[in-house]
Amino acid sequence: MSADALARHLRVLASDEFEGRAPDTPGEEKTVAYLAAQFAELGLEPAGDGGGWTQAVTLERSEIAGPVAAAFRVAGTTRKLANGEEIALETLHPAGAVDMKDVPLVFAGYGIAAPELGWDDYAGLDVAGKIVVVLINDPDFETAPGRFGGRAMTWYGRWAYKYLEAARRGAAGVLIVHETEPAAYPWATVRNGRAAPQFDIVRVDADRHHLRVRGWIQRAVAERLFADAGLDFEQARRAAQQPGFRAHALGDAAFSAKFDVARSRITSRNVLGLLPGSERPDETVIVSGHWDSFGVGQPDASGDAIINGAVDNATAIASMLEIARVLKAGPPPARSVLFAALTAEESGLLGATHYAANPVRPLETTAAAINMEMWSPDGPTRDISSWGVGKVSLERDLERAAVAGGRTYSPDPDLEAGFFYRADHFAFAQAGVPAITIGPGMDQIEGGVEGGKAARAEYFAQRYHQPGDEFGDGWDMRGPVADTEVVLRLVREIADSPGWPAWNDDSEFRAARAPTDDARR
Repeated sequence: MSADALARHLRVLASDEFEGRAPDTPGEEKTVAYLAAQFAELGLEPAGDGGGWTQAVTLERSEIAGPVAAAFRVAGTTRKLANGEEIALETLHPAGAVDMKDVPLVFAGYGIAAPELGWDDYAGLDVAGKIVVVLINDPDFETAPGRFGGRAMTWYGRWAYKYLEAARRGAAGVLIVHETEPAAYPWATVRNGRAAPQFDIVRVDADRHHLRVRGWIQRAVAERLFADAGLDFEQARRAAQQPGFRAHALGDAAFSAKFDVARSRITSRNVLGLLPGSERPDETVIVSGHWDSFGVGQPDASGDAIINGAVDNATAIASMLEIARVLKAGPPPARSVLFAALTAEESGLLGATHYAANPVRPLETTAAAINMEMWSPDGPTRDISSWGVGKVSLERDLERAAVAGGRTYSPDPDLEAGFFYRADHFAFAQAGVPAITIGPGMDQIEGGVEGGKAARAEYFAQRYHQPGDEFGDGWDMRGPVADTEVVLRLVREIADSPGWPAWNDDSEFRAARAPTDDARR
């Protein structure tokens, strides 16, 4: 692996010239052109549509146009809310513009309906046509491990699930109460994400799939709302953590919102390059990472508005190009390796979701999807990690690849952040393909675990999804180089092995793969 090559790719991809690499912008055009040129120079084969380098990903684009008016009304008193500061709103509903007046507000705890766990926050309450206020994460985050397994976030704790469940019940909207620790990111991340254009794949049921309005409110705003309604927010939050909680109205509180929406249909692109296998070319190992960031957002204190996405996720794309270079230099892998630079991860894993629904190579003969995310520029670590509890043989394979290089494997130290559901491998997992996302470890060679924790905390507080996520000449490239070498070793092992990675027996994704796995036995 070449530190200089990684840095060269990072310097280009995370430059201001690429404008934050948002889909459907000049930044996408530059990014796609750069990746296609690099794949061609490396000698990969184009694996996209019509023999080209790209796979078209048609997306619905929604962007707030003009000012946003939002307010709570309680007991005849109206409190206006500043969008971006107190509340952050968005919509993907096909109706477009939002104009709702005095819609009743209800509190549904964590917004979870999990019959297999005997939990239903919505029991006994009809939320059709109402605005549902919910808490972030799930009930076990602050309590002793219970039905949701402790601090490790489940799918029920993700905001995407909360929106889907409320929409399924006919709610008009959801407001999630933001708190930095259980969310695992600060308000600035929420604000920047909502201010950017929103995207979704094209859906025939979009009017039922999407809420009319969705958004987040600061905890202080929620406290004031509950107090105005004669309730205590902290008491209500604690009650929601207990089995038997029941959703309830927030007195006579109501919500109003009005804003225009510019909607369009755009085509973004996955960039796909293939290294054919020498012995089993019909079998595939996917090496992936997302190329997109958030483009140009709101200026920070320095006046910088470009969210360059250097760590997230230009680092992974740089590593993908280096892995492709080394593998192409030979010997050729037994299985084919598909290098997939995916779009619209930041909008909900949409490039990966589209690929999984429209694979260019059959999923049943795809041995694994090995995804990379967010290498650290803060110094090398003794360990390397993966995101979440994957319950898949690839975790053991990754540990073996790390040990072979004199390093160790550490399970995800931040299970409460729910990273398993926040990376592109999740879309492949849902389709049954054994999948893993690999990220940096925490045990710094020069700083130990405490140093690693401090560096990670600083990144998420100050740079994650913010203009501060920039590449600089002061980056310590030893960490990304060492981590990329472990991934290369893992990719080579899976590509050359005659065996097939598999889900553990207790994995929720095993059923989708079971018929294929059974046929191989």
